[in-house]
Amino acid sequence: MNRQENILETIQMIAEDKLDIRTVTMGISLLDCADSDGEKAREKIYNKITSYARDLVAVATEIEQNLGIPIINKRISVTPIALVAGASQDTDYVAFAKTLDKAAKEVGVDFIGGFSALVEKGYTKGDRILIDSIPQALAETSVVCSSVNIGSTKAGINMDAVAKMGEVIKETAELTADADGLGAAKLVVFANAVDDNPFMAGAFHGVGEADVVIHVGVSGPGVVKRALEKVKGEPFDIVAETIKTAAFKITRMGQLVGTLAAEKLGVPFGIVDLSLAPTPAVGDSVAYILQEMGVERVGTHGTTAALAVLNDAVKKGGLMACGHVGGLSGSFIPVSEDIGMIEAVELGAITIDKLEAMTAICSVGLDMVAIPGKTTAATLSALIADEAAIGIMNHKTTAVRLIPVPGMDVGDEVEFGGLLGRAPILGVSEFSSFDLIARGGRIPAPLHSFKN
Repeated sequence: MNRQENILETIQMIAEDKLDIRTVTMGISLLDCADSDGEKAREKIYNKITSYARDLVAVATEIEQNLGIPIINKRISVTPIALVAGASQDTDYVAFAKTLDKAAKEVGVDFIGGFSALVEKGYTKGDRILIDSIPQALAETSVVCSSVNIGSTKAGINMDAVAKMGEVIKETAELTADADGLGAAKLVVFANAVDDNPFMAGAFHGVGEADVVIHVGVSGPGVVKRALEKVKGEPFDIVAETIKTAAFKITRMGQLVGTLAAEKLGVPFGIVDLSLAPTPAVGDSVAYILQEMGVERVGTHGTTAALAVLNDAVKKGGLMACGHVGGLSGSFIPVSEDIGMIEAVELGAITIDKLEAMTAICSVGLDMVAIPGKTTAATLSALIADEAAIGIMNHKTTAVRLIPVPGMDVGDEVEFGGLLGRAPILGVSEFSSFDLIARGGRIPAPLHSFKN
């Protein structure tokens, strides 16, 4: 009877609560593809990706059909290209991005991440070239995602890189103005970036990872909300236990999918990322979970406390269910991808300052936030610096994915389509941060970073 109940419950979670596996991501090391000849390096990269990932989509589809659970995205992450292309004599890395794009399309994945650089403490030649190449690379490819890590608790914040990334985001949006700045939606700026993140646009394959590995990112906001509907008015002790139980079930499904995929592909299983990832579909919203806890609209007073309960309980439940948890493992609140967040912005219930405050709890508080196209590069950099400061002071990952939509202002709305959804333009401060960003240099690591 228990087995039958579990099967029926799983069917309900998939059919009614929109439970899915958000991504199966294959991480591939490209370190052995480095070559002083850029053309040879790109040939090696293409051959390795298409060889290792040739069966990824077919295997994920087979698992999807056998288990009856949707796997929304099949993705690849690779070694930060700045580390690989840096061995070449090339002075522009757009060709490397095009190679990634071509390889990803050949094997049929939705996205490929890793057009990335790690510059928290300084630049190498390869880092500078890659960052300079980002706007053109994202304008000339369709499934390539890019990320740059500009700070860490151990190193502090590279403010020269922060200043540069404000300019890069601005230029990327302008080069893709015909698609409402969509290029910027494929660019993430991190502090304390992790090596095993399966989610785009920030995924890359860290140098400490195996040659090839399978990671899984779960979803399931609808499952958590449905569970909380059954404990209306109950104290937070019961709320936390209810979320833990739901998270346990969601994570078990993720581990099963990851284990099966790894076995069928003949590669190691890496981690399950516990992040609750929403979609624009009604009923698949992290914001709705917070509202089920008792806030009238996400963004009002008490939202950050509710988010803290959610994140902590999800992690506790997920850790009980899976021996290898990693990635970001925190609730995602991307404005354009969460129907509850979209509604909150439209009603004026949430501001960019509240999103920043929520970043103290989740990893990506300024995620898929559309802002006025007239926003200056210095203001973009200042927003990045604030998020990075929260990350390094709290020993946690923080990330920024801002889209200054060309030609749009507060009151307008941009439509990206698909999982990227739609976003009302959110206002930012009109006071200048130019002098702050112009200082450059490096914000020192905090005192509590010294643990040795």
